[in-house]
Amino acid sequence: MSGYDAVVFDNDGVLVELTDTVVLRDAAREAFVDVGVDDPDPAFLDHAVNGDLDGLDPIEDEYGVAVSEYWPAREQRAIEHQQDDIRDGGKPLFDDVAALRELPHRMSVASNNQQETVSFIVDHYDLDDLFETVYGREPTVAGAARRKPDPHYVDAALADLGAENALYVGDSSKDVVAAHRAGADSAYIRRPHRDAADPEIDPTYRVASLRELVDVLSA
Repeated sequence: MSGYDAVVFDNDGVLVELTDTVVLRDAAREAFVDVGVDDPDPAFLDHAVNGDLDGLDPIEDEYGVAVSEYWPAREQRAIEHQQDDIRDGGKPLFDDVAALRELPHRMSVASNNQQETVSFIVDHYDLDDLFETVYGREPTVAGAARRKPDPHYVDAALADLGAENALYVGDSSKDVVAAHRAGADSAYIRRPHRDAADPEIDPTYRVASLRELVDVLSA
């Protein structure tokens, strides 16, 4: 078994499938209505879906709404829509998550998704006994600024676990960079939605599934 004392996992694309863009777009549109904008420019909806805060800056001049006012509304709607989508069968758990129960390591989740969304997912799929802590972003502009590749949430998870030699598992280049900045090794899982992607820095491991990751750590 590997010498790691903790393994931390990204959520979307690693434990569960990615959120359908339609779900996030509906949430972004409703949030504009919440702050008094009934017909937002489609470009602003794109920025809201992608979490591009700089691209949303002009909404203050355009609609008289500050990003700091709109973004929490966007986050709350995104939380609600994702939870509804999950209840309806969206964002299913990947089958290979079951393999993680073979690992003896202390484990946690650190995600760019909202804290409330990630906690809901862990509870909905009965993973509470698997992960000691769960971290997602705060539903604020400041919380969004701490998204990976900033290691803020990874650092928090590692601190909670008291980890000195840890592995972070993700499905994007940002995950690999965040692990590197947090002083952890990285495992890049190439899910089907990442077939054409490649991390900008080399991860410690490249695996095709969590089953393969467990096998690697058990070797």
